[in-house]
Amino acid sequence: MWNKLRTWQVLLWWHHIFLFWSTIDAQTRYSIPEELKRGSVVGNIAKDLSLLVPELYRRKLRITSEAGKQYFNVDMGKGELVVTDRIDREELCGQRPSCLLPLELVIDDPLQVHRVEIEIQDTNDHSPSFLTKEKVVKIAELVNPGARFPLESANDPDVGTNSVRTYLISKNEHFKLTVKNLKDRRKIPELVLDKPLDREMQAVHNLILTAVDGGDPVRSGTSEITVIVLDNNDNAPQFEKQLYEANVSERAKPGTDILQVKAADADEGLNGEIEYVFAEQTSDLILSLFNINPSTGAITVEGVLDHESNSLHRFDITAKDKGNPEMDGHCGVEIKITDINDNNPEIVVTSLTTPVPEDSAIGTVIAIISTRDPDSGDNGKVTLTLSPKSPFKLNPSISEHYSLVTNSPLDRENNSHYSVKITATDSGKPPLTSEKTIVVELLDVNDNPPLFSQPSYAVYVKENNAPGIILFSLSASDLDSGENAKISYSILDSKVQDVSVSSYVYINSDNGSIYSMHSFDYEKLKVFQIQVQAKDQGSPSLSSNATVHVFIRDQNDNAPAVIYPSSAALGSLSHQRMPRSAKAGHLVTKVTAVDADSGHNAWISYRLAEATDASLFTVNQYTGEVRTKRAVSEQDDSSQRLLVEIKDDGEPVQSTTVTVSILLEDGLHEPILDLRHKLSEPSKKTGRITLYLILSLASVSVLSLVTFLILAVKCIRSSRNGSCCMRRSDCDDYKNPNRNLQIQLNTDGPIKYVEVLGGDMMSQSQSFRSCMSPMSEYSDFTLIKPSSTTDFREVISVLDASLPDSTWTFESQQTRYSIPEEVKPGSVVGNLAKDLGLGLSDIFDRKLRVASEADKQYFSVDAVKGDLVVNDRIDREALCGQSASCILSLQIVAENPLQLHRIEVDVKDINDNSPVFVKEERHLKIAESTAAGIRFPLDTAQDQDVGSNSVKSYTLSKSECFSLKMKELSGDRYVPELVLEKPLDREKQSVHQLLLTALDGGSPVKTGTTNIIVTVLDNNDNVPVFKRTLYNISVPENSAVGSILVQVEATDADEGVNAEIEYRFADSTPQSLLSIFKMNSDTGEIILLNPLDYETSSKTEISITAKDKGVPEMEGHCRVQLSVIDVNDNVPEIMLTSKPTPVREDAPKV
Repeated sequence: MWNKLRTWQVLLWWHHIFLFWSTIDAQTRYSIPEELKRGSVVGNIAKDLSLLVPELYRRKLRITSEAGKQYFNVDMGKGELVVTDRIDREELCGQRPSCLLPLELVIDDPLQVHRVEIEIQDTNDHSPSFLTKEKVVKIAELVNPGARFPLESANDPDVGTNSVRTYLISKNEHFKLTVKNLKDRRKIPELVLDKPLDREMQAVHNLILTAVDGGDPVRSGTSEITVIVLDNNDNAPQFEKQLYEANVSERAKPGTDILQVKAADADEGLNGEIEYVFAEQTSDLILSLFNINPSTGAITVEGVLDHESNSLHRFDITAKDKGNPEMDGHCGVEIKITDINDNNPEIVVTSLTTPVPEDSAIGTVIAIISTRDPDSGDNGKVTLTLSPKSPFKLNPSISEHYSLVTNSPLDRENNSHYSVKITATDSGKPPLTSEKTIVVELLDVNDNPPLFSQPSYAVYVKENNAPGIILFSLSASDLDSGENAKISYSILDSKVQDVSVSSYVYINSDNGSIYSMHSFDYEKLKVFQIQVQAKDQGSPSLSSNATVHVFIRDQNDNAPAVIYPSSAALGSLSHQRMPRSAKAGHLVTKVTAVDADSGHNAWISYRLAEATDASLFTVNQYTGEVRTKRAVSEQDDSSQRLLVEIKDDGEPVQSTTVTVSILLEDGLHEPILDLRHKLSEPSKKTGRITLYLILSLASVSVLSLVTFLILAVKCIRSSRNGSCCMRRSDCDDYKNPNRNLQIQLNTDGPIKYVEVLGGDMMSQSQSFRSCMSPMSEYSDFTLIKPSSTTDFREVISVLDASLPDSTWTFESQQTRYSIPEEVKPGSVVGNLAKDLGLGLSDIFDRKLRVASEADKQYFSVDAVKGDLVVNDRIDREALCGQSASCILSLQIVAENPLQLHRIEVDVKDINDNSPVFVKEERHLKIAESTAAGIRFPLDTAQDQDVGSNSVKSYTLSKSECFSLKMKELSGDRYVPELVLEKPLDREKQSVHQLLLTALDGGSPVKTGTTNIIVTVLDNNDNVPVFKRTLYNISVPENSAVGSILVQVEATDADEGVNAEIEYRFADSTPQSLLSIFKMNSDTGEIILLNPLDYETSSKTEISITAKDKGVPEMEGHCRVQLSVIDVNDNVPEIMLTSKPTPVREDAPKV
C-alpha cells in the first residue's frame, strides 16, 4: 500500500499530521464516580477550555472518544460536559487501580483539539463473591495442627477500599483462619488446623468463609467450606474377644465350621476392610489342619483331626485391614479336639511264661498283660475278658495292667495246651474290641505217681521152696510223660522177724519181678509183707507203694508139739494128782499141743494110745482133756500111767506122744490150774499200758500250754518295740482312724494267700511293715501289686505252704528311682536286688529282667551286682516332651514263679536345651502414625526343658521407641509384646533393629535370640513442598505455541505412592487461563497452549497444586506470576479525528 501512494500524497499526509499536533492544547482532567445518571454534568468544558459558549456551535465542537462507545456529550447551550450513558467502571477498566476515559474535543475554524481525561472513580457497588459457592477441602485426620490449606479468594470487581479487605470463618473447634497478603496486595485466605482431627469422632466439618470489603456500607460474600476428614489408617482391627475357644470332634470332615472370629475397625473404606489370616508364627501343622475364611473369619476344618496326636491346638489369628499402611489386631484360638471312639484297644503281652507247669497253684501268674487305647475318657477305658470255660482268669493290677493267673487246677494229661482268647473292649459308644490269643503250653510235671493196678497183692508160696524162683511180677503205670513216666521198682526196707526184707526177696527194678532169696519155712515165717515202691524219674520223683502179702503155704513138715502140761513139753514125765473121790467125768488134766503147720496140717487130734487102766480114763479127741470114765475105786492103782498120742491132719500125718503120770490120793481138793493164772496176766499188762498213755497225754497238754504262754509273753514284749506282727509301723505316720486294716488269711488247707483289706479310700498309696519270725528263712513270699492304686488290696502268694507257725506282717511299696536325663550308659540307677528283697542268686536263677512300656529298652539288670543300670541314652524331651513329670514305668519280671515288680524311674530334667525361636528374624511393619502404647505380639521361644529350666523371661535390646511387656494368656502362658513407647517417624528412621532374648531358669542360664526388624511404614503425613512458593517468569508475547514456559517442582518426604506427585492448576483457575496454558501433571511443566497477547493481558497469575497419591491425598501450593513482554507486533494506526479542509497557501506558520 505504501508503494502505491504518490509522493505528493505522502507529503500532504505528513502536513496534516503536523498541523494536528500543533493544534492540541493542554490536557484537562475531570473526576466522576461511576454509575452517574444520564445527563449528569461532568464539568463546564467551555469554561475550562476558555471557549465562548456561543462559538461552540459555530465552530462545530464535537467529542471523539477512544472507547467504542460515547459516554459523554457537550451541552452547546451551556458549554457543559454531560453524561450520556451508563458508565460502569468495572466494565471499562476492570481491576485497574485507575480508570481514565480519554476524550478529544475537536473544534473547527481554526481546527483545534483539546484532550480531556475523565477519571471514573469506583463506588462500592459490588459485593465480594466466590467463584464456587461450596468448597470441599479434604484433610487427612493425621495432619498435625498448624497445617495450612489455601482457600479460594473472593472476587470483588471494586477496587481500592471497596475491594476485599478481610476474611472471616465461622466459629469451630478445629480450625482458624489466617489471611496471607501478597505483594500485589491481594489477600489469600488460609484454613489453619488448630486441633487434631479424628474422623471416627467427626467425619465432616461445615464452615462458612466470609469475605468482607472495605466499602461503606460494607459488603460481604460467603462460601461454604466443607472439610471432609479423610480417614487415616490409625485404628487397628479389634477382636470381640481376646481368646476364642471351641470344641470339635476329631471325626469332623474338612469344611466343617468350628467357630468364627470377628474383629471391627473404626476406620472406613479400605482402612476398615478386614482380612483374617493365621499369624506369621503359625506352625505348618495348624495350617494343614485348619483354614480361615479371609473375609468372614470363619475357621473350618482343613485336614484330618486326631485327638490322640494332639488334643488341644493353640494358635493366633491376625486381622489385617487394607489401609496403607496395614494395621492389624490379634487374638488367640484354642480348639479342643473331642475324642471319639476311633481306636481299637490294643492288648500287649508284657511277659508270658510258657510252657507252664501243670501243677501251678491257683493264682499263679502266667502272663502280664497291659492294654493300650489312645482314646480318652470312657473311650479309653478298656476291659479284658477271657474265653469261657478257661482255667485262667484276669486279675486287674495297676494302670491298665492285668495278670493272667490260673483259676483252677491244670492238668496236662487232660489238655496239653490252652488257647486263651483275650478280648479287649473299651467303654466307648459303640464299643470297639480287639482280640488276642495266647497259647499256653503245659509243662508236664511229675504230678502223677506211678499207679499199681491194685493197692495190695497176695502171693502164696509153698514153704521149702527153691531159692531164686520168681515169686510174683507186678507193674505200675504213670500218666505223665517223658522222664516223669519212667518207672523203677524197689522194695522198701522193712524188717521181717528183725531181718531186712531184702534178705528174703529181690525185685527187678525194671520190670517189677520179685525173686526169693532163699527157701521159706512156714513155721518160722507164715506171712510177710513186701512194700514195693514204683518210682518215676521226675523231679521231684513221685512214687506209690503196693503191698505184696507173701503167704507161705504150709507143708506138713512139723509134728504137733505139747505145750501143756509144761513138763511134758520139756520132754519129762508129767505128774498129775487126782483124789480118789473123783467121780466119773472128772477132769484130770488137759493135754494141749500145737502144730507149727497150719490148716489141716495143724488140725490136732488126741488119742489115748496106752493106759494103765484104759477103762478109767478117756481123752477128748479135739480138746485133749483127760477125764475119768467112771468113778475111781479102791481097786484102782494109785499110780496110773497114760500115753496120749497127738497127731495132725496133714499129709503125711505127723504125730507125737506125751506120757502123763497120775497119782491117786485121798482127801485132795481141786487144784487151781496154772492155766487160769496165766490167763489173768495179759489183762494186767493191758491196764498198765492204758495208764502210761493217760500220763503221756497229760504231759503233752501241759507242755503245749506252757509253750503258748511263753510265745504270748514274747509277742507282747515285741509289740512294745514296734515289731509286733500284724501291727502297722508307727514310723509311717498312718494315724488315720478310718484306716481299719485287716489281715485275712485263707484257711482252706495250706496257707495260699493273705489279703490286706480296708484302708483310707482317699489315699493314693499303702505301706505295711513285715516282720518275719526266726523261722522265716523257710518261707518265700511273692508280693503282687494291688489291682489298682485305690483298691488297697495286696495279695501275697506263699510259695512254701508248710509255713512254720509264726507271726508276721508285710510291707508293699512301689519302688521309685530318680535320675537325671542324659546319664551315661552303665550308670547305676539303684540296687534292684536289695530294694526288691532278692538274693543275687535269684537274678540269674529266676531270669530277672526288665520289661519296659517304652519301645526302647533304656535299662537292664546287672546280673552280678543286682544293680539297675542305664542301658541307653535317655533324653527326657524325646520321651515325655513338655510333660511336667516324666515317669518311665518298668516291670521287673522274675520267673519260677512268675512275679511282677513295678518300678518307676523319674527322669529329671536338666538344662540341656537353650530357648529357640521358630524364626531367626521377625519382621514387623508398624505405621508411623501408630499411637504410643500400642502392643505388638512377638513370637514365643520354645524350650524343650520343663519347670525351672524352661523359658522364664525375655529381654529387649535398648531402644528409645520400644519396650517389652509380658501378656498373660490362659494356661499360665506368657507372650512377649513389643510396646511402642514413642511415636515413630519414618522420615527420621525407617528401620529399627532390635534383639529379643529369651532366658530360661536353669543354672547356668541358657538363652536364645531372634532379630526383630521393625519397618516403619510410611504414612501420608507430609505434604508436597514446592522449591519456591512463587515463580516469577517473563515471557515474550510472541512465544511459540507448545513451548515450555516454566517447570515447577515439588518434593514429598514420604515414600511410595505417598510421594508420587501430580501437578495441576488450582480449582479456582478461570477458564480463560485454562485455554491458554496447559500443565504436565507428571513433570510440572507449564506449556503454552495458545498465543499470548501483551495488549490483552500483560500479567497473569496462576495457582498450582501438587497432590500426592497417598490415602488421604496431601497437597502443596505455589503461584506462578507470568509477565508478558511486549513485542512490536502491532502497526501504528492513524486516526483522522477531523477531515482535512483546504488550507490557504498563505496560511501563517504556527
